[in-house]
Amino acid sequence: MRSEKEMYDLILGYAKNEDDIRAVILNGSRANPDRKPDPFNDFDIVYLVRNVEAYKQKAWNTEYGEKLFGEMLVYERTDENEIFDEHFPEFICYLMQFADGNRIDLSIADIKNYEGYCFGDGYATVLLDKDNVLPEVPVYDGSGYFIQKPTEQIFFECRTEFWWVAPYVAKGLWRNQLLYAHAHVGIIRDMLIKMLGWYVGTEHGFDLSLGKKDDRLQELLPAELWEGLLSTYPHCNEEDIWRALFDACALFTKVSKLVAERFGFPIRDEYDRRVTAFLKYTKELPRDAETIDFSVN
Repeated sequence: MRSEKEMYDLILGYAKNEDDIRAVILNGSRANPDRKPDPFNDFDIVYLVRNVEAYKQKAWNTEYGEKLFGEMLVYERTDENEIFDEHFPEFICYLMQFADGNRIDLSIADIKNYEGYCFGDGYATVLLDKDNVLPEVPVYDGSGYFIQKPTEQIFFECRTEFWWVAPYVAKGLWRNQLLYAHAHVGIIRDMLIKMLGWYVGTEHGFDLSLGKKDDRLQELLPAELWEGLLSTYPHCNEEDIWRALFDACALFTKVSKLVAERFGFPIRDEYDRRVTAFLKYTKELPRDAETIDFSVN
């Protein structure tokens, strides 16, 4: 695998030899001075140029990119993308995964639009400034990714979304729609993770991030809650999805009560008891049933 220095030499070497490229900015995790060294960190690079349109016209292909930066494993351009229906005329974006494990996410933007790359919600370091026109970039404290304290309204919206979607899982299972049911487990899990994040904040403070895809929950949660969260990731079969659904409901009830207590939020609804009872009813409902005859006190 080529070293970090070798990669920067390639990235900056090309920029220095291209007169139209006037500045280079590093964004992302490699611009974080406190990052833990990781060979899988991307090189999030921005070339600031005089004429973006010129780069659109001579759009790089795999062969050209390999000539500049090395053998590619996979490459895509995402500023003009049909599958996600994206079109961003103000910049170009090349994503390059190299065979040696390195990866460059390269954006090419107009030098006039430097502010978003220097002062956006993330880390930034100026690697090259040929004309000395870029401002001094402040040290980013990561606060944009800190856990946000919930208001009472947001707390209850989280609760409502969880319990509103849970019956969709049960409905999908009753219909034998496994992919539908499995997908909706993911939606209620998102609400569970949000609630767990607030719990973490009450335990460790809110001046911290849960990391990408909330991966720091593993280190920040008590083992019991972490294992409980893992149990909500089911295999795609009926029995395991039912199990994961009820595990998620029990864990959500437990954690939301803890969060409510710590913020002084009164829980006036009875979603936990009433919706859980409906889920259990649905699980036992015969597949040939034509009506629902459910009641709960």
